[in-house]
Amino acid sequence: MTQSVPPPSEGNPFAQQPPVGAPGAAQPTDGNPFAQQPGATLPPPVPAAPARNNLALGLVVAVAVALVSAGIYGAIVGATEYEIGYAAVGVGFVIGFAAGRIGGTNPVLPVVSALLSLGAVYLGQLIGIAMIGADELGVSATSLFTEHFDVLTEGWSETADAMTFLFLGIGAFAAFSGAKKGAL
Repeated sequence: MTQSVPPPSEGNPFAQQPPVGAPGAAQPTDGNPFAQQPGATLPPPVPAAPARNNLALGLVVAVAVALVSAGIYGAIVGATEYEIGYAAVGVGFVIGFAAGRIGGTNPVLPVVSALLSLGAVYLGQLIGIAMIGADELGVSATSLFTEHFDVLTEGWSETADAMTFLFLGIGAFAAFSGAKKGAL
């Protein structure tokens, strides 16, 4: 004897239901205030990242990158005891690229990036001189940098030559062009 299966009906809790979200399917609203109601529209998505073309944020990022890259450049100069031109190019480019990427196409950013690059390369050279002088004098580079900053600047001006100013200029040019490329 075979048993027949009764057709799906409203009284059968095991009856096949259309998937949720399919046309004709009941929308789940059982106490969920966030359930999608028929005919409702979704709110616009919230941006995950800060908007581009934000001049103030671009300037803040450029200053932060300038300080970090100056420290890295100073560590390179202090460790090698040489001014490395490619490092100055890198300092300038990364400052300009970060400013352009965040700040967008504002024409102020390449100029400010170039000026920040001049300051970062100069500061990096002073950090390098402080590291070299600290090794020779047997003191910490931090105390030499903070307590005898005037001696460092005098030492920089006495040892500055055409290559020093060339590196400053190359860094500024790289920052200017990096800001233009980052804004694209």
